[in-house]
Amino acid sequence: MSVRDLIIVGAGPSGLSAAIAAKRLGLDYQVLEQGTLVNSIYNFPPQMVFFTTPELLEIGGLPFVSPYDKPTRTEALRYYRKVVDTFDVQIAFGETVLSVTQEIDEAGETESAGTAGAEGALFAVETRSARGVRRIRHARSVIFATGYYGAPNMLNVPGEDLPHVRHYYGEPHPYYRRRVVIVGGGNSAAESALELFRAGAHVTLVHRHPELKKTIKYWLRPDIENRIKEGSVAARFSTCLTEIRPTSVSVKSLGSGEEEELPADAVFLLVGYHSDWDLMERAGIVLGEKRVPTYDPETFETNVPGLFLAGGAICGRDTSNAFIENGRFHGEKIVATIAGRLPGL
Repeated sequence: MSVRDLIIVGAGPSGLSAAIAAKRLGLDYQVLEQGTLVNSIYNFPPQMVFFTTPELLEIGGLPFVSPYDKPTRTEALRYYRKVVDTFDVQIAFGETVLSVTQEIDEAGETESAGTAGAEGALFAVETRSARGVRRIRHARSVIFATGYYGAPNMLNVPGEDLPHVRHYYGEPHPYYRRRVVIVGGGNSAAESALELFRAGAHVTLVHRHPELKKTIKYWLRPDIENRIKEGSVAARFSTCLTEIRPTSVSVKSLGSGEEEELPADAVFLLVGYHSDWDLMERAGIVLGEKRVPTYDPETFETNVPGLFLAGGAICGRDTSNAFIENGRFHGEKIVATIAGRLPGL
């Protein structure tokens, strides 16, 4: 049976950073990615501009050169392709991790996920490829670098599964002269509302709070607020969505309790995203308040010995404390901890 030193789940910036660190220290590693390279960034809207500066997106010491103060999604995709080519990172694409469990160790002792493991305990990582092929890989340590953009927060309202409902925003062109309802009050909602309006869509923004989020990018806020003020983008604040129908939605004022039906040819539910909590719990990781996983902030090791978290995977419901800017350093710390436990390293 082939056993690697490390399996990294996720080929985003934090996963790539961990892979580069593992390669530099001579660890036998493998990156598993269910989608494409930096899949979350790939799924950002095409015209998205980062809030941060190029140097704060760098990993592996490779410079991120851009003519702009704020790099674009396209530049970031190009940069991370260059990173993988420069360091020849080993990535298996189209591999969805189904489970991570601990198996009989080399000494013949059985270890259960979530218990203090004896030295030599191994992880079995079961995956399914894009073509439906299942396989199991083994490793002494595992890093979840899955980010928090892969699973949308659900509203659990009737009609959420209808075909014209989306949890991710892409191109505005298909919605020209169509009636679009956007639920949310953060950057995603503001950016999509502005793009759709300028592409000729009739946009209504629905947000359960009395005003837009404070975290909206500073160059977006005056734009979206002015479009709402002049009526170019309709808005329903302190209002929640209660039902989605094929050609309309029902909303309810949280103040007066008054209900209203809004016409809708398309609905975007842009109310945030979260990590794969189900995978974490099945691996034995204890999730606490606000679904924050249990981990050591110094080593990023979870309550399951040998199982680590990097980047956005540490966040729980509060996704405001982990970004590429700080998550890119997690992998280096984790790999240093893993290497220190391996004989001869």
